[in-house]
Amino acid sequence: MYFLRNLAFLLAVLPVSLVSAQYPGAPTQPQQLQPLTSKEIVSWLYQIPRYPEKLTELVEEIRSRGIGFPLTDGMRSVVATKSGNDPLLRRTLEEAERRRVNPTAAALPASPEADELLARTRNVTLAAANAMPDFIVKQLIKRSVAYGTTTNWIPQDNLSIAVGYRANQGEQYKLLSINGVPAGEEVKEGTDYSKYTKGTTSSGVEYISALADIFKPDTRTEFRMVDTDTVQGRRTVVFEYVVKKEQSQLTLSVSDSGASAVVGSQGRIWIDREMDRVLRFEQIATEIPSGFPITAASSVIDYDWVQINEHKYLLPLHSEIRLTTAQPQYVLQSRNDVRFRNYQKYGAELKVVDEVGEDDESTSAPPSTKPPVQKPAAATPAVPASGLPKPSTDTPVDDAPPPLKLKTKPAKPVI
Repeated sequence: MYFLRNLAFLLAVLPVSLVSAQYPGAPTQPQQLQPLTSKEIVSWLYQIPRYPEKLTELVEEIRSRGIGFPLTDGMRSVVATKSGNDPLLRRTLEEAERRRVNPTAAALPASPEADELLARTRNVTLAAANAMPDFIVKQLIKRSVAYGTTTNWIPQDNLSIAVGYRANQGEQYKLLSINGVPAGEEVKEGTDYSKYTKGTTSSGVEYISALADIFKPDTRTEFRMVDTDTVQGRRTVVFEYVVKKEQSQLTLSVSDSGASAVVGSQGRIWIDREMDRVLRFEQIATEIPSGFPITAASSVIDYDWVQINEHKYLLPLHSEIRLTTAQPQYVLQSRNDVRFRNYQKYGAELKVVDEVGEDDESTSAPPSTKPPVQKPAAATPAVPASGLPKPSTDTPVDDAPPPLKLKTKPAKPVI
């Protein structure tokens, strides 16, 4: 699918020389940086709309200095407004507040400890490849678009997709319904359901194998510990990572023209400090060739423990996928909000049912929204998979414009 990453750079803390008049030969002493005040943060925030690079600088400043004031709802509101509700800044600030309240619990681990955590996570993640069960799951996808870089999302439709996974075949898809209306008999399972849907993107991130790829030795991924965080109530350590284009397995493809481009990637992983597992995974495409129709692509995947056939596995629970494409006269952003529901053992049947809950909206048609101008249909990324699997045994494995495809080279699945 799409995977992007973000590199942030630690600000160097330079020792300040304090030369005493009484002791001219006194040794240089490092100056203790004071926590950021609310006034300093507000001043920084007001510069972000005009100088976007200030956002990255503010994140690093918060990480290195912390905050010296209680984080109020008023401050949260200002941060959301001035930063465009940037998720990285929001999470960094919330963690700084936890660190202010409880410095011990939210402290960064020492470098040797962080290296050991990363090594254990690598081993566990790669070892999980052979333990991944064959399963089916329903994806509830809410698709929307925005013009330019406004992020003013216009709802397009809601899809229900059956996803079958087998270790030897990967992920395979079948469209179940559009806006609550069951798909017709002409809809077949296969590698690409985009021909049955019109509008924005069709979601085909390789949820199972993408995470494993960054831990493989051949990828030569560079990791750097940057922060701590809380995900699903679990304490995590956040690592940023970079995969160079030369070692990357990520490919962006335009289906109708056959154009494709191998790109690099960067992003962050959130590792559970106690269980050595990745609970959140962000990928951002980098080194995209100039003039390529896809100008930006990213995905964020949240994992959680689910039970399949009386065994628990760490599998995707929620994902958000974003694409930016260059149209002849405007820039188009597309977003897929994907929720995974009803994991079952391989061979079970997924029914078309409108699901309404606290976390999900109905799969019925979204509220009518009149777009500002009638635009041509948006690009559609296809799904990397091949036909839905046939039922097998009950035993799980060991414990418009041209459609766009984002895929990686075949790889063993690992979660």
